[in-house]
Amino acid sequence: MNGAGNDFVMIDNRAGKVQLSPQQIAQICDRHRGIGADGILLVEPSRNSGDFRMRYYNSDGGEAEMCGNGARCFARFVEKVADAGERVSFETPAGIIAAQLHGELVTLNMSDPADLRLNVTLPIGYENRSIHLVNTGVPHVVVPVVDIETVDVLQEGAAIRRHEMFLPKGANVNFFERRGGNKIAIRTYERGVEGETLACGTGVVASALIFAVTEGVTGPVNVLVRGGSDLSVGFRPDGERFIDVTLTGPAEFVFEGTIDL
Repeated sequence: MNGAGNDFVMIDNRAGKVQLSPQQIAQICDRHRGIGADGILLVEPSRNSGDFRMRYYNSDGGEAEMCGNGARCFARFVEKVADAGERVSFETPAGIIAAQLHGELVTLNMSDPADLRLNVTLPIGYENRSIHLVNTGVPHVVVPVVDIETVDVLQEGAAIRRHEMFLPKGANVNFFERRGGNKIAIRTYERGVEGETLACGTGVVASALIFAVTEGVTGPVNVLVRGGSDLSVGFRPDGERFIDVTLTGPAEFVFEGTIDL
C-alpha cells in the first residue's frame, strides 16, 4: 500500500505467527532484492482499549513509535482483512489513534503534539541554523525555507537528523515553503529510511503546526508532499498547545503477494 507515495508492506499478524528479525525486515524493504518499501506494518491483537495494535518498522529494521501515512494505510487494511468498518481505533507507542474512512481517503485523529519548541539555535559546522521542534508521535525538526527546490535534503537532513542534540534516537527533518494562503510544500528526511521519502504523515502534521504557530494562521492547513499529493491538517489551538489534531489524505492498495525469506 502507499499513503501519498510513502509505501509499506502490510502484514496481517492477528494470529501472532509472524516474527521478523531486523535483517528480514530490511530484506523485505530492499527495493532491489526484496519487495521494496519505506517500512512494514503489522496488524496485531489489541492489548488495551484499541480495536487493533499497529506495529511499524522502518526499512532499516528498527521499530518506530508512529507513522501517519502508514496509519492511514493500516485503517484501510484492517477494514479489508478484518471487516473493521469505517471507524477504527488502534494502539501505537504514541497513543491510541482513531481513524475514519472516506473511500480512499482516511482521516486520523492524532495524539496531542508535545515538546513544542520554537526558534532553537542549532550549530551545524560553521553555521547556526534556526529550527523548530515538535513531537507529533515521533520527534520532528521543522525548518522554513524560501525555495524548497534548492534544499539539499540528503546532506542537510542527515546532518540535522544525527545532531548530538537529538541523540540517541535522532529526529526526522522537514523543510517547508509557504505557497500562499494556508498552503505549504514540504520535503522530509526520515530517520530509519535514512533518506528523503515522498511523504511523511507525522512530518506533514509537524510542519503544518509549526507553520500555523509561526505565521498565525488557523486550520486547516493544506500540505503538498514530494509525491505530489495534497494532505490536510486540522487542529484547534488551546493556549500554547494544539488539540483535536487530524490528518486527512489518501491510502491506496497496490498489490498482494508472497515472499520467501
